Amino acid sequence: MADRISILIITYNRPADLLALLENLGAQTNIDSVLEEILILNNASTDPYDEVIDYVNTHPELKAKYILGDSNLGVARGRNKLIQIAKGKLLLSIDDDMVFTDRGDLQKFSMYFEDPFFKEANTGIITFRVIYYENNEVQVTAFPHKMYDKYKSKHRFLTYYFAGGAHLMKAEVMEKTGPYPTDFHYGMEEYDLAYRALDAGYTIGYDDGVTVAHKESPLGRAPNYRKLQMQWINKSKVAWRYLPYKYFVTTAASWGGQYLRMSKGHFGTFISSIWQILKIPFTEKRTKVSKKTMEQLKNVEARLKY
Repeated sequence: MADRISILIITYNRPADLLALLENLGAQTNIDSVLEEILILNNASTDPYDEVIDYVNTHPELKAKYILGDSNLGVARGRNKLIQIAKGKLLLSIDDDMVFTDRGDLQKFSMYFEDPFFKEANTGIITFRVIYYENNEVQVTAFPHKMYDKYKSKHRFLTYYFAGGAHLMKAEVMEKTGPYPTDFHYGMEEYDLAYRALDAGYTIGYDDGVTVAHKESPLGRAPNYRKLQMQWINKSKVAWRYLPYKYFVTTAASWGGQYLRMSKGHFGTFISSIWQILKIPFTEKRTKVSKKTMEQLKNVEARLKY
């Protein structure tokens, strides 16, 4: 029997994209048989969402709930807010600027964890193929393995992290791991949760049976030094919390070099970030993953050094 799905969407200043996604979801085959609800969090956007609200109100079959936040919670806390009220056994998180490419995708989602490959592996989180909406090319930055050339031709595999923009999760995973890290406003929250999910006995999978199209430009988004700073600090926190000490050192150093290359200046922020990272061993609780989890990470060829 198919499990019912709660779809979680966080939006900020993209009303046209969100409306297109809702219309896309409305075109899914037999949506009523698998959809529990659509939960939309407007993260205190400054753009008008009147058309979205009208669409939600005139399409009750979507079972959509529109929530206007009074502040920008960021990705991690925003997801936590939606997960707390979600009723489905499956949680499908998707960015507001994505659309599905096949009308039967929701039906596939509802049965994925019953597939023998994922069932035997006790998979708790699955990510999918992401292409650019503009040219249909694979979005490598959304591919859930850093050894892209080796894994790109595999239709499915087990991996060590998941792409936040489009992933399916058993609700029970969150019950065992706890929420996304509330101190991460942007970046690396998926790594933090992934290590906890692996340590709780789940695996993380990839399957190309569903393709989602992302409206991000193939040229990518211009690097923002504040986002780079958050990614650097957060990835260092993740390495400290869950991995052997040497990976904390290599992660902090490698991301520091990456920040200097991509931020084009902002040396003062570099210095302040170094200070925050030096404080991590004194302020962050350390809960290293088990030896079994480390073996699993090595089996799936996880990149741990940075």
